[in-house]
Amino acid sequence: MAAQPVTPRASRRVLPDVRAKSAPADDPERLTTHSRTVHDTVSQIEKRLANAGVLATDPAFWARIRRAALLHDAGKVAEGFQQQLRPGGKRWGQRHEVLSLAYVDLLAKAAGWDDEDRLMIATLVATHHRALHSSASSAAGGKPSLSQMYNSQTRWDEAFTHTPYTGGLQVQVQLGLHRELVAWFSGALDMDPPTHAAGGPTLAERARLTLEYLLDSWRQPVQADRGLLAVLAQGALTLADHAGSAHEHLQTHMPLPAGYFERLPHTPYVHQRQAADTDGHLVLVAPTGSGKTEAGLSWAARQVAAMPGLPRVVWTLPYRASLNAARRRLQRDLLPAEGDTVPDIGLLHGTVAHTLLGEAVEDCPSDDRAPDGDTNDSGVADNGRQYVEPTAAMARQARARAGAMRLFAQRLRVATPHQLLRGAVAGPVYSSVLLEQTNSVFVLDELHAYEPETFGRLCAAMGLWERLGSRVAVLSATLAAPMTKVIEESLTQPVTCHHAPQGTSPVRHHLVLDDTPLTSAESVERLRTWLGEGHSVLAVVNTVANAQQLFKDLYDDARDSGPGDPHSALLLHSRFKNRDRNAIERNLLERHPERHADDQARRGGLTVATQTVEVSLQLDFDRGAVENAPVEAVAQRAGRVNRRGLHPDGPAEFRVHRTDGARPYEPEAVAASWEALNALAADGVETLSEQDIDRLLALAYDTAWGKKWLERTRRARDAFRDVFLTFSDPFHDRSEFAEKLSEQFDSVEVLHRDDTEEYRELTTGREGHILRAAGLLIPLRYGQLKTYNAQYDRGLGVHVIDGEYDETIGLEPPQDPETIL
Repeated sequence: MAAQPVTPRASRRVLPDVRAKSAPADDPERLTTHSRTVHDTVSQIEKRLANAGVLATDPAFWARIRRAALLHDAGKVAEGFQQQLRPGGKRWGQRHEVLSLAYVDLLAKAAGWDDEDRLMIATLVATHHRALHSSASSAAGGKPSLSQMYNSQTRWDEAFTHTPYTGGLQVQVQLGLHRELVAWFSGALDMDPPTHAAGGPTLAERARLTLEYLLDSWRQPVQADRGLLAVLAQGALTLADHAGSAHEHLQTHMPLPAGYFERLPHTPYVHQRQAADTDGHLVLVAPTGSGKTEAGLSWAARQVAAMPGLPRVVWTLPYRASLNAARRRLQRDLLPAEGDTVPDIGLLHGTVAHTLLGEAVEDCPSDDRAPDGDTNDSGVADNGRQYVEPTAAMARQARARAGAMRLFAQRLRVATPHQLLRGAVAGPVYSSVLLEQTNSVFVLDELHAYEPETFGRLCAAMGLWERLGSRVAVLSATLAAPMTKVIEESLTQPVTCHHAPQGTSPVRHHLVLDDTPLTSAESVERLRTWLGEGHSVLAVVNTVANAQQLFKDLYDDARDSGPGDPHSALLLHSRFKNRDRNAIERNLLERHPERHADDQARRGGLTVATQTVEVSLQLDFDRGAVENAPVEAVAQRAGRVNRRGLHPDGPAEFRVHRTDGARPYEPEAVAASWEALNALAADGVETLSEQDIDRLLALAYDTAWGKKWLERTRRARDAFRDVFLTFSDPFHDRSEFAEKLSEQFDSVEVLHRDDTEEYRELTTGREGHILRAAGLLIPLRYGQLKTYNAQYDRGLGVHVIDGEYDETIGLEPPQDPETIL
């Protein structure tokens, strides 16, 4: 590095003065400390993942990540970065990771790293915050890629050597400090320091040449496995950086004990023992209430014991509204770590996870271009007039990093598949999500609940998980033969399929088909009669609006049937605030638990619900009336009525009502279900035994709709695999795909306008954290945003909506303003 003059305003800085963070405020973390911490955290990640799956094909995988971990923040030595860490500091306007490339180049040559080592280490250092190449979204105003920020117009010497400012030049890296840093890195890398030859290339020149080398190397598509390994390595470095910044450790305790099956408090069912004895992928079909969850946990415990490293267990459910109930159940049944009273079960929030990961992957909030693109003609921010107050933003980001680490720390997590599929998008934000799908055990509970496009994508993801050394189990009470076929053909390794033997569950239902809509006066009067007779009644409708109206119609009757009972009337649907829905679920489980043999009394009480009641909640009602829906949904709704067949009056009435419309389902799916139900009734079937449900599924999927379903599922699987899961362009920005994926899932969490101040306090106050505010969010469909006058609040990072909200009724559309004539 050529000698550089020191300007009068530049003080002599030594290596212990160089900071990586602005926190803690009284003694900010040093660059050398942070680099060593991230390097050591890589070892934690390696212990968890080992060399599972495709990682085993690259012996240098972990060694390269360790070297990149040491060097990833080297560019923070720049004076511009150091000054912006101070309160009121000037905005530097450059990416520190680009300057870090100069140190990678200098040390790589001195250490004699081969070309692949140099390429991968430099790539990881460059991309742990930003993509290399742009996409349509970043070009249109999203987060710019490195290729956009640094190009033929960049004045490299001004950026990284002598930066103009009002009154002189700022030397970015003083020669003495540079030599101290190189000596420290050389010791950490266990190599001899490079010689300091006079007249050699400057750091700016090295950074430029190395970035150009990376851009050229990754401009064209690469082979699939090479791209996948590159993205996984990026995920490992990003995760290590998050963990190091948050000072969090990946947990080693597994709440699921190896001997879980032997701990079951009852004589196991045949299918539970079969699951516990299965090695590799599993498909298990068993009736609701017959211990599928215990069977899945028994299978998972066997897999964890046989896999390398410290495997993770990921339990997925189709509906976000079911996650908290599943988490509470696992906390109740599994083992806490020593010193804890409750097992630490992770919960992957939707919008919250997206926000945390996005904020955490940023470096210093002011380590970027000037606001609103306000740069001078060299592409360098005008340090003479751009100032920031980074303290609050940095504190918010530190909290985001700590929160993000909670998404990765635990070894057992409950999630919807949406966030798992987001990992396929990769890039700096999601590459850690993808990495954590390596060496994992996936239990997909009630996989049937998805429409064909999502089911197909999940089958494509199963194929990827297998490449990552992971294993998959699918659990369902209602899995049609075509579904099993698609699962089997999507995986390379054998899939063991077990069906619970006929007779596993007693006859529980007296099936009645009713051509009268459930919301008709006649049907509502029947529900009133059941309530008056002291029965506990479950009514399931297909839309939130119908659920709210039916609940209002029957609320007084339910309260009269159980005077003094605060939970005699309960409404459950997806359009509640998270915290209110959690309270409703707890009340439901306490009010309508599974009946025991000595429980002979009629329970009374009304519950009106949508599809949110179909999975995870262990509920038991005396009577059930439901709207017709896809065949699997009908069977799941039946599983909440006389759940274990212990009703004192014998089989309970389960009435399925014809619907005038199909929303939110596809009309063909609802029609196929009604056709199949009537075919059963024509043969004199009045029950819903395992055999009846199997026949019901076969009848529904043997229709034109069923054949179309299979074609659509395969097409969606193959398209998702070819577009998302090839990783042939691993370092191109694919952020637009993440947004498209969210819209295809048609789900977003929003904030009611009345809660904005509380949300702001919970997220930005002294103890603020986005996870604390998650309870205020309400799930909504993307297509409904306009209905609720949604406006995106960039400061809060969430859509803010209007509408009528009540903790008992939930969210209703805004009332139309009165027209004054």
